[in-house]
Amino acid sequence: MTATVTSIAAFAAASAAYVSPPAPVLVSTLPTGAGADVHVYRDTDGSLSSECTGCGEYAWTLRVTHEFAQEHAAACLRRPHPLAA
Repeated sequence: MTATVTSIAAFAAASAAYVSPPAPVLVSTLPTGAGADVHVYRDTDGSLSSECTGCGEYAWTLRVTHEFAQEHAAACLRRPHPLAA
């Protein structure tokens, strides 16, 4: 019986070939009434996602549109979260 041994160095070299997908691209920022922002991103698959700096809502579905983000910006009354230190 023969055992196959893979060194940690060989595994690390093979893992280094992984390339992460590109980051989503910011396409617009919509202000809320409380001073926060809703950021709208175009994801690598062409869909949109949005993230609110007030309530923290992250939305991604095939139905996210600019109008969806505008409705959230109009309705969200939470102040912006302070940045983490």
